[in-house]
Amino acid sequence: MALDHTFEKRKLVIGGVAVAIVVIYLIRLFFLQVSSDDYKLRADSNAFRKEVMFPSRGLIYDRNGKLLVYNEPSYNILVTMQEQHGVDTLGFCSTIGITKEEYIKRMEDIKNPAKNPSYSRNTPQLFLSQVPAEIYAQFCEKQFRFNGFKGEQRSARRYTMGIGAHLLGDVGEVNQNDIDSSSFYAPGDYIGKLGVERSYERQLRGEKGIHIRLRDVRGRDKGPYENGRFDREAKPGRNITLSIDADLQALAERLLEGKLGAIVAIDPKTGEVLCMASGPSYDPRKLVGPERSATQMSLQNDPLKPLLNRAIMGCYPPGSTFKPTQGLIGLQEGIISPNVAFPCSRGFNYKGQHLGCHGHGSPISLVPALATSCNAYFCWNLLRMFNNRQKYPSQHDAMTRWKDHLVAMGYGYRLGVDLPGEKRGMIPNAEYYDKCYPRGWNALSVISISIGQGEVTATPLQIANLGATIANGGWFITPHLARSVQGERLSPEYTKKRHTLVDPRYYPVIAAGMRRAVLGGTCRGADIPGLEVCGKTGTAQNRGQDHSAFLGFAPMSNPRIAVAVYVENGGFGATFGVPLGALIIEQYLNGGLSPASQEKATAFQKRRISYGGYSR
Repeated sequence: MALDHTFEKRKLVIGGVAVAIVVIYLIRLFFLQVSSDDYKLRADSNAFRKEVMFPSRGLIYDRNGKLLVYNEPSYNILVTMQEQHGVDTLGFCSTIGITKEEYIKRMEDIKNPAKNPSYSRNTPQLFLSQVPAEIYAQFCEKQFRFNGFKGEQRSARRYTMGIGAHLLGDVGEVNQNDIDSSSFYAPGDYIGKLGVERSYERQLRGEKGIHIRLRDVRGRDKGPYENGRFDREAKPGRNITLSIDADLQALAERLLEGKLGAIVAIDPKTGEVLCMASGPSYDPRKLVGPERSATQMSLQNDPLKPLLNRAIMGCYPPGSTFKPTQGLIGLQEGIISPNVAFPCSRGFNYKGQHLGCHGHGSPISLVPALATSCNAYFCWNLLRMFNNRQKYPSQHDAMTRWKDHLVAMGYGYRLGVDLPGEKRGMIPNAEYYDKCYPRGWNALSVISISIGQGEVTATPLQIANLGATIANGGWFITPHLARSVQGERLSPEYTKKRHTLVDPRYYPVIAAGMRRAVLGGTCRGADIPGLEVCGKTGTAQNRGQDHSAFLGFAPMSNPRIAVAVYVENGGFGATFGVPLGALIIEQYLNGGLSPASQEKATAFQKRRISYGGYSR
């Protein structure tokens, strides 16, 4: 009986194992056929060929309707490894103009998971991109000899003018990060890399379509699946109209030839960027086609950094272009009034602290202080504010209030322009100086910040934005380059007014000082008959030659343009800043330059500055 009992137990165990095996197989079968798409995808890849239809990218225009960026047909060659058999390798290489070694290298790269993580033998892989039309035509004639290879028509960006490289950006092949961050992209796709192409990638790229083709067991095309019932056409990208004036942009880039720096112009009423030039620049047409990689490498290795958009990435001491902010803060805080005068004996002198200045009348009040760019006046202004214990319980409180004003004016943080890479500049706070001066600090320790020196830095865009704010009497709209996007409204931040902490009634005083600077002060070179220009020079101290800067707007009674010019190592503000700014204002408001101004522009275009032995 014991033996029978043991046998019965064994029967149950064996039966249980058999049932378990069957259940496991059923579960696995269910998973493979129902839950998992693997086999379905393999079956689909054998029965169907899904052809992606690529959309044409949106066009880019300037504010006057001039076409800046358009599309031209471009060709790629794809390879499907599963379909490769009997390929005339040498004939293929000869047809498309590559060596056998290059062929082998490309094939290895395609199969390399590190370089091509989404590799599959059953799906087309990019073998060669942006093939010239004549070579592509030769390939198509002989394609029947190259099993597994096929052509693909795409579009490549083309530029009507060699301007605006930093603004427009460029389009290049996606990397793995792009693919991982969005399901829209696949290997071989293109994406906006920089500039407007990057900022408005979603709008410009359009939507892909798909055509499903039926094929037999030998891979031969049998026509559209169900007469194209499941096909989807590509939707072209949206066109974008930029706020820049192409002629103004071209002039600004001409004026910066042979110089490091930037020119930015803004429409004060709308925040639209009229031009944004960075020097040195480069021709965007050279970053298209097979030579793109070599050109980009050359630009990256250039010691003058032509890929750097100094208009939004260059953080410079603003110098005397900063003085209007100090005047506004003093007026708002009740530290000064328009009639309050301070002494200036060739500079600011107090308790052993000296900060030099040039010769002019003394004592001096706010309007003439702006006109003559008096350093002492604004130093006294800051000293009074930081030492006022009736209004501010501590020096830290005064410093915090000072910084709050500047942040509201657009300094110290990114303004939010619709371009990637914008820098914030630097407006120090009390905590910063606590770290710099562990034994304590006072107004005299930091007095140079009152005239835009010391730790204060700003981008040319922020300086131009100050001009727009003064022109508007205390408000600005976030600077932006997109004037309109086809079928879509601009972001609300590009239409909303941003107000400063200063009462609007104080701004006419600052404008009056800037107007006097043009009529008889440091900006006389910007006096253009009939245009009522207001300006402020800036000579920013530097370890080497000083930087030359200018801030201005016009006309005074109805401002239509605000301009900032910054030329590295350009010397006095009147040397480069003022004349270049005046040319920009004249070009925009008059629709062109007078013959005399054209000659002046040509002369400045030819003037080169040497930077450590390098010049352009």
